[in-house]
Amino acid sequence: MAKDHYFDISAKLDMMEMKNAIEQAKKEVSTRFDFKGIMVDIDLNEKAKVLNLSSSSDSKIDALKDIVIGKMIKRGLSPKSLDEVKTEGISGGNVKVVYRIVDSIEKDEAKKIVKAIKDAKLKVTPAIQGDEIRVSGKKIDDLQAVIALVKQMEDLKAPLTFGNFK
Repeated sequence: MAKDHYFDISAKLDMMEMKNAIEQAKKEVSTRFDFKGIMVDIDLNEKAKVLNLSSSSDSKIDALKDIVIGKMIKRGLSPKSLDEVKTEGISGGNVKVVYRIVDSIEKDEAKKIVKAIKDAKLKVTPAIQGDEIRVSGKKIDDLQAVIALVKQMEDLKAPLTFGNFK
């Protein structure tokens, strides 16, 4: 009798790695010449899952975002984990940008992934379980085909991870 194999699709984010990336970004900003004497703030709120970047101009904000994303990529985190919520002016003519940290798959996106898996006509069973999707099937090759299919879906917002492969 063949045993069912399965894996989980989730959007988990390693917050420890995120904190390390933010600390490295702060260290780099403190040593960069183009940020000397300018108000710069990088603030990660873990509980609210929000990242705030503040600086004197839009170009400095863009440079800050590039630094943070570069540090995230070096630590194996997806840039899709940051979703820009709003940009606002703060005191002294400075600019603040608020990013939401994406660490779960939204219901609509989960439904889209399940539909794509079902449309592929593979002999697998996708099921939404909370904020992750479990895909099970008899053949490991079918499960690997599902992983390849989901990785090719470009219009997804969540940074997907594939784990718990058994």
